[in-house]
Amino acid sequence: MWRGLWTLAAQAARGPRRLCTRRSSGAAAPGSGATIFALSSGQGRCGIAVIRTSGPSSGHALRILTAARDLPPARHASLRLLSDPRSGEPLDRALVLWFPGPRSFTGEDCVEFHVHGGPAVVSGVLQALGSVPGLRPAEAGEFTRRAFANGKLNLTEVEGLADLIHAETEAQRRQALRQLDGELGHLCRGWAETLTKALAHVEAYIDFGEDDNLEEGVLEQADIEVRALEVALGAHLRDARRGQRLRSGAHVVVTGPPNAGKSSLVNLLSRKPVSIVSPEPGTTRDVLETPVDLAGFPVLLSDTAGLREGVGPVEQEGVRRARERLEQADLILAMLDASDLASPSSCNFLATVVASVGAQSPSDSSQRLLLVLNKSDLLSPEGPRPPPDLPPHLLLSCLTGEGLDGLLEALRKELAAVCGDPSTGSPLLTRARHQHHLQGCLDALSHYKPSKDLALAAEALRVARGHLTRLTGGGGTEEILDIIFRDFCVGK
Repeated sequence: MWRGLWTLAAQAARGPRRLCTRRSSGAAAPGSGATIFALSSGQGRCGIAVIRTSGPSSGHALRILTAARDLPPARHASLRLLSDPRSGEPLDRALVLWFPGPRSFTGEDCVEFHVHGGPAVVSGVLQALGSVPGLRPAEAGEFTRRAFANGKLNLTEVEGLADLIHAETEAQRRQALRQLDGELGHLCRGWAETLTKALAHVEAYIDFGEDDNLEEGVLEQADIEVRALEVALGAHLRDARRGQRLRSGAHVVVTGPPNAGKSSLVNLLSRKPVSIVSPEPGTTRDVLETPVDLAGFPVLLSDTAGLREGVGPVEQEGVRRARERLEQADLILAMLDASDLASPSSCNFLATVVASVGAQSPSDSSQRLLLVLNKSDLLSPEGPRPPPDLPPHLLLSCLTGEGLDGLLEALRKELAAVCGDPSTGSPLLTRARHQHHLQGCLDALSHYKPSKDLALAAEALRVARGHLTRLTGGGGTEEILDIIFRDFCVGK
């Protein structure tokens, strides 16, 4: 239905009175004469729907739909009767807000219509706006693209806004909000200013030479600042995978011998029946994956086949896939039956999987492991306890839920180490584009050798500074901008 409403609005906007055309890049340039409109709130029936416009004809459209000579006070909600400009038929009684540029989200004149959220009301207002000369339906991300073009947002803030719209977990929301607030952009601008200052010193030394009145130690100070910047860039690049995991989800793999309770744990953590649970060994023969929110972090949770020598070709393939997923895991949940630790399968699992991952230092491996002893409800109070030489572990009963709170807290700590804590520390690099430009900056600085050739050193600084500028949106190509803005919905 909503697609049909948007088609009607688009058809109305293509009438003979339309004054503007679309640019081939997919977004109109500010000041091109195009005024855009769109439904900005979520589609579907709702109490209130928000329809917004942006462009030079926004005020004219507001006057036509409200039949008023004067615009309402800026940035104050006013109750107005909206009417169809073609027939004069009332459409709705709505709150309208007038945001004259440049003090608006896009930097242009903007209007918001807060109408009742029924499909007929929304359809009528959209068609009415489409009939106003100079207005056309907005394309995906066009409001935000205009805000970027008018200097209201830099490119990292635009990406933060997109991440905030798509955030599904608490950690994602926090990280996106920090990026939208400009923390990553401020950091990059500070680095760029450091390079600009160093470049100015090097070029002054080239132009004026050693015999003129330059301060002593100019080159030495520039060299110190550049080397300090290299250290900072290297530290951020080492943490780059954490930000990308936070944005797209960490890969958590549940593994262990057959009948350890892997599928039960996956169902417990995902709060839905993802995997079949059966007392028969080898029930899970393929990798089953489900996205979940674990302790506020985004996770792709994988249930895998029990690790053993397969009794048939199908189970052998399942075990091969399970081992393949283990190599790709950010965090391994190693499951064992607490009542069967002395069995050959448990001992073999401890010696191969648990010991091999545990032997790696955090600096050598991005993988982390939690050892979980399931079926603690089968352990009698007077019976034998887990051996003291067992690696650090957690006791859990998937049947009763005992130990689940402790496991979730351990998962929160591990995932904070894997994804980074979005509420503390330096801003994270959440996209491959960020990592590409910082790596390019660092590579360029590796050619900064003022003691050998000042001209080449200056060029290295220029290239490095260019990467930081492009990271925040300066000098970006249309193709890159198109890729970034296409992630937005229409109306944002």
